[in-house]
Amino acid sequence: MGDKFVIVNGITSPEVSVDQVLEAAIGELEEVVIIGTHKDGKEYFASSIADGPNVNWMLDRAKKALIEIVDSGR
Repeated sequence: MGDKFVIVNGITSPEVSVDQVLEAAIGELEEVVIIGTHKDGKEYFASSIADGPNVNWMLDRAKKALIEIVDSGR
């Protein structure tokens, strides 16, 4: 999936459709956390992981990775 978008200064460019992101992940992941927004503005959350602390750990790791990308100047 990395070839489908480039992160520049923490911004995904160009925008990728939700369906493209989800379709690219099918069959590739062992665990998943999905956070999004419905078309009516309501928040959406789903996870394949039942354990809340592990979900939070994945979210924190993802935030750390995004911060490191921004900090590295990529």
